[in-house]
Amino acid sequence: MYIPADGRYEAMTYSRSGESGLMLPKLSLGFWHNFGDTADMDNMRALCRTAFDHGICHFDLADNYGPPLYRAEEHFAQIYRKDFVSHRDELLIATKAGHPTWKGPYGDWGGRKHLLASLDRSLQRMGLEYVDIFYHHRMDPGTPLEETMEALAQMVRSGKALYIGLSKYDAPTLERASAILRELHCPFVVNQLRYNLLERTVERDGTIDTAIKEGKGVMAFTPFAQGLLTERYLSAAAGEATRRSDGLCVLREEVYTDDRRRQILELGEIAHQRGQTLQGMALSWVMQQRGVSSVVMGASRPEQILENLEALKHTDFTSEELQRIDALT
Repeated sequence: MYIPADGRYEAMTYSRSGESGLMLPKLSLGFWHNFGDTADMDNMRALCRTAFDHGICHFDLADNYGPPLYRAEEHFAQIYRKDFVSHRDELLIATKAGHPTWKGPYGDWGGRKHLLASLDRSLQRMGLEYVDIFYHHRMDPGTPLEETMEALAQMVRSGKALYIGLSKYDAPTLERASAILRELHCPFVVNQLRYNLLERTVERDGTIDTAIKEGKGVMAFTPFAQGLLTERYLSAAAGEATRRSDGLCVLREEVYTDDRRRQILELGEIAHQRGQTLQGMALSWVMQQRGVSSVVMGASRPEQILENLEALKHTDFTSEELQRIDALT
């Protein structure tokens, strides 16, 4: 029987999601890629246990996470039944819908029928009565925003979701969605955004500023730029393609250019001068950015979670370090 560590909350930092009452761990465990059929169940259980033992109580899923589709939720259900049923009130479980998941006109996007059916399917797969956060996974240009937001609000009224989140919403759509959900008295608390040292568009286009203005938290994902901001690429030659064993992530030649390699090498130099690995600094940097309530990290081994936790101790940057990073990125 799994018995969580007694001091599991002592080392973790928690912050409110925007102006809401929801506290988020500064690090969250993402289930994208590493909880599919190519993963080992014992390792998946070890990832969840290691995370929870160190105060990472937020598990971030989606109906299309795997591979194949649905598999991350199904594997989580097995882990939950074996290890976490008695700790449900300590867990913050999130899932999402909005990407293609089943055939026909109702298996995609943000229509009312798709979203409500998706939530029911996810709850059934995971063996849960409710999720803590339900996200609309992406903006839908073909469905009225009011319809999508009303479907999300109904999830909360039905008791099947406690909070609502949005994912990859740009600043204008985020502002409109926030106004609609405010009128519906729906607890919308977080916008999940791609954000890392190499991808800072959400700073320049006003998305971060809008989230702060609207009182919403930011959940940053891909802090390592899908592997580019890790030590493995500091020694890789430009144009060298790297494929994961499951075939999901491919580093294309047009992505890992000579200029990109020089950029990563210089960032690595700054990190090493700070006494960190490149991935450690990348995580520390995004955690201390304004508006960021939590960062979703992926991990393929429990040891990676422990390494990433070290970033919590190094979120102070000198003005010189920040200027050097800004000049590069």
